[in-house]
Order: sequence, then structure tokens, then C-alpha cells
Amino acid sequence: MTNADAKPQAPPMPKPLGGLTPYLQLDGALKAAAFYEKAFGAEQVFAVPPDEQGRTMHVHLYVNGSSLMLCDAYPEHGHPHQPIQACTMQLHLTADTIDSWWQRAVDAGCEVVMPLDVMFWGDRWGSLRDPFGVDWAMNAPVNQ
Repeated sequence: MTNADAKPQAPPMPKPLGGLTPYLQLDGALKAAAFYEKAFGAEQVFAVPPDEQGRTMHVHLYVNGSSLMLCDAYPEHGHPHQPIQACTMQLHLTADTIDSWWQRAVDAGCEVVMPLDVMFWGDRWGSLRDPFGVDWAMNAPVNQ
């Protein structure tokens, strides 16, 4: 086999952070990744280049010490966009400095679903919805 016959080498995949990685199929995964950078301080560590329709099959983000992965729907390959069924889809972000996380997300365009407040279990908690329809809960312990 000659060098001309060799397949191009893909860059190494970044290490997933955290013990469980949410993988979201969204309409506009690259746009969502850019929004998550602005709203949640996400860092894009890998993305498959978009196809001729602007869709990507994989984006890997780091958010607050964890991984979040995104993709677009590919109905022609058996992966249509489907509404979430049989569960509640909500990403839960925990941080000691929840006010700055909350405000950055609101300023970026997230809709407040439940205002950030002290809840009956003793933590400060609130819920937001991003422009892609994903719900984000934010939680912080109340200082004793």
C-alpha cells in the first residue's frame, strides 16, 4: 500500500469528562454549540465538519467539568428528529457561583421557566429553556 492509498487520519477524540455524558440530537447542533459557548461557558473540543446541508454528526463540548455531545438528525440514515418520550429531558448544572452561571444564560437568550430561588430541600435552584428546546436546571448549595 502506498501513501496515496492510506486513509486520512482523523484527529484523536477528546476524553469524555464526567461519568455520564448526555448526547442530544438537536435541529442545528453547530448553532446550539455556539449558543452553549455563550450561555454556559462551553468549550468545543471536537466537531465533525458540517455536510452540504449544514448538519453535523458529532460535536463534543466541555461544560463545567463535564462533557456534552450534540448531533443533528439524519432521517435518511434512520435517525430522524423525534420528540423526547417517556422521560423528562433536563440538563442539571451544579455550581457554587450559580448567580453568574444563571445570569450569563439569561443574557444569552435562555427563557426563565422557574426563577432561581431557595427550594424546600435547602438549595438554590431554578430552571431555564434554551432556544433549542432543552431545559437546564441550575442548582447551588446555600451557604450555611
